[in-house]
This record gives sequence, structure tokens and C-alpha cells, in this order.
Amino acid sequence: MQPTEKYPFIFSDERKYRVRRHSAFWTFWWITQGILYSVIGYSGKPVYSVRLANSITESFFYMIAHITLAYALMYFVIPRYLLKQKYWLTATWVLICFLGAAVISTILSATIIPEIEEWFLHTPVDENTLRIRAAARVHLSLMAGLRGGITIAGIAASIKLMKHWYVKEQRNLQLQKENVEAQLQLLKAQVHPHFLFNTLNNIYSHTQNKAPVASQLVMGLSDMLRFMLYECNQPQVPLSKELKMIQDYISLEQIRYDDQLDVHVDLPVNTENLSIAPLLLLPVVENCFKHGTSSMIEQPWLNLQVTLEADRMYVKLMNGKANEAANNNHKGIGILNVRKRLSLLYPGKHELTITDEEDVFIVNLWLQLDRMPLTKKESGAFKLTYHE
Repeated sequence: MQPTEKYPFIFSDERKYRVRRHSAFWTFWWITQGILYSVIGYSGKPVYSVRLANSITESFFYMIAHITLAYALMYFVIPRYLLKQKYWLTATWVLICFLGAAVISTILSATIIPEIEEWFLHTPVDENTLRIRAAARVHLSLMAGLRGGITIAGIAASIKLMKHWYVKEQRNLQLQKENVEAQLQLLKAQVHPHFLFNTLNNIYSHTQNKAPVASQLVMGLSDMLRFMLYECNQPQVPLSKELKMIQDYISLEQIRYDDQLDVHVDLPVNTENLSIAPLLLLPVVENCFKHGTSSMIEQPWLNLQVTLEADRMYVKLMNGKANEAANNNHKGIGILNVRKRLSLLYPGKHELTITDEEDVFIVNLWLQLDRMPLTKKESGAFKLTYHE
């Protein structure tokens, strides 16, 4: 359980908890200061020693300086300088804040405090006593700004830093726990594909002679799963493997449609060492089967052409569709996913246009590809052409 959930009054950033927390703290500080200064005279003399009500009232106004100092430290100096290890700037700003609190206390002493004192002390005094009180008031205001400021600054900084440290420690513990859970899930995930592939291979062996079509389906599915699980964790994969993935998927769909699907696929002979983000093209092709050919009333058809010019790839994909499916194909999640990935991975290096006509859906894409070190296994010399 997070600290904000376990101790919301202390750690929650919700407005209601923050207001209650800060109100409780400043109320406690105000009452404590009022009681403390009501029993302390100026230099042990009764010149500035006042009754409890007077002291509490004065302390309320002196809190303006203390609040200004405390929040300046907690929400400006500490997060901006101290936590970023800018110690000289921290010391400079702390000094400025202390002087500011002292100036505010002096201004309060010269304006509001005399009125309060006269309200509570209805005893006439001579001119000499007034001068002593004035000097005492200024001196006391400075001392209150510094002495009270040091106290409140220490308390505020301690609370802020302790809270920051505690929340950080709890977050680190939570991250460690999640890391352990992720490692366990990873170990489990490594077992599941191994078991799955072994099972698929066993099914393929049993169906190879008795059900050749089923064996083709199993082998195609196995190749696709292997690519998704073991290749797609990389930011880039060889273009040849991405096109092989498209080839396997179309082959599976052809088996499903039997002779009813008219497919024309033209893929490049040599992809060299070009690379592409994994599974970038598959959603576009899958979108055609999901929203296009599968909704055709008459014979469905699909035409895919991929060409290369240096580092640039051109993809043109066309499929027939029923008239009532117009203006709906381009709204598929797969197309939206491709648009977002292209904008993130290939900014300024691609162009995707979609034409949704009455009985045909057309996707045109050009993409500036990257190159990766060429290996024999990734040279990708193959060409696939269907005319069925």
C-alpha cells in the first residue's frame, strides 16, 4: 500500500488533506508561540511582557512572516536548489528568506502591533517609556523574525525533507517489488512460448501426412508467433523478416478463403540490409482482411505491391469491399495504431495516404528506412508473387 493510501492526512496531495494538514500545523504553531511569548519579557523586564490574549493576537500577525518564510523554503528553495544539490544557491536563498522574514516582522511591528498593544494595555505611559518600547519593539521584531524564523524554517525543512525521503524510500521499495514480480513473469513467459512451440511442432508432425492443409496452417502460425515473441522486442528488425511475416499471414488467409480470394502480391527481390520497426506493416494488411475482403458479398480480392528505391520503401495496398462498408475501413484500430507509430518512429520520413472509395480501399505509404549491419541470414533475397 502506498503512503498516500495508508496515511492520507500526512502524505496525500489531495486538496482537502493538504488544507487540513497545513491548518492543523499553523494552528499549533500560533498557539504555541502565543503562550511562549506571553511569559517571556524583554530582557527580563516587564516592558514588553503582555497578557496572554495580547501575545496570542500579536503572534497571529507575526505568523505572516513565518508562513512566508516556511513556504518559500518548502516550495521554492528546497525543491529547486537543495534537492538538486545546488548548495551555494541554497545558502544564498535561505539568507534572503530570513532577511525577508525579519523585514516583514519589522513592518508589522511598526504598523499593526502598536495598535494591538494599545488595545490591550490601557495604561498611560510617559514619553521615555514610549521610546523604550519603540526600541524594544523594533529589536524584538527583528529577533522574532530571525529567532522564530530559524525555528519555523528548521521545522518546515525537516518535515519537507523527511516526507520526501520517506516517499522516495517507499517508491523504491515498490519498484523493487515490481521488479521481482516482472522477473518472475519473464521467467514464466519464457516457459510458455517454449511449450507452445513444442506443441505446435507435435501437431504439425501428426497432420503433415493426414491433413496437409492443417499442417500448413500450423507451420505458418508457428513462424508468425516465433517472429512476434522473439524478434519484436527489438526497435528494428530486418525488412526481409517483416515481409516474410506478411507473406506468412497472407498465406494463412489464402488457406482460409480457399479459392474465393484473388490475391496479387509482389514483394522485392532483395531487401539488402534495410531495417524497419517490427509489425509496422502487418496491421495495414490485417485491416484489409478484417474490414475489406471479409465483408465482400461477391469474390474478394487484394493487391499488395512493395518496391524499394535506395533507402525508401513504397507500399501500395488495394482491396475490394462492399459498398455499405465505405468510410469505415480507415477507422480500424490497426490503421490508427500505424499512424501513431509512424509519427513517433519516422517523423518527417514517411507519408501515409488512405483512399476510401465506393468499392475499393487503397493505402499508399512511402517510408525512409534505416540500415543495419548486413549478415547472410538477413540478406533477404526472395520474391513472392501471387496471381490467383
